[in-house]
Amino acid sequence: MTSNTSNIVFDDIFTINAIDKEGKKFDRVSRLYAHSKNYDMDLTLDYNVELFPLQNGQSFALALASSLSRAPQGAAGAAEDEDKDRDVWRPDAKGRRGLDDDYEYVMYGKVYRFDGGSAEIVTAYASFGGLLMSLTGSFRHMTSIVLGDPVFILLRR
Repeated sequence: MTSNTSNIVFDDIFTINAIDKEGKKFDRVSRLYAHSKNYDMDLTLDYNVELFPLQNGQSFALALASSLSRAPQGAAGAAEDEDKDRDVWRPDAKGRRGLDDDYEYVMYGKVYRFDGGSAEIVTAYASFGGLLMSLTGSFRHMTSIVLGDPVFILLRR
């Protein structure tokens, strides 16, 4: 799943089971329901359909990261690179290469809730400027996701 040498706190490949199964509520936003291939996780995610069009049955890679920097936070030498990493993303492409360069769709948000369903199964909730995500599955795969922490969601087909 993840290692200590990365800012990625969760990653997996998901296959979409349904889109807008309760009906479409907004013109540019849809809600997808997906299941992961590797960790048996369930995902519900709101996303912008104009920026990242998806279809039922399609697979995509999802990653949750604490930072877009490629170097892990708190790593040796990270303090001296802090000023350089502050501008990882720049519209003129002169910033350092970040994790976002490897993905097609990126959002920034916050983990706002954790629910423990059963002893083994938990659900993490995050909001990305009002676009919501819920990720349900074994707590073992979500140990690096921390309540109240900012998080980046990165998607690619």
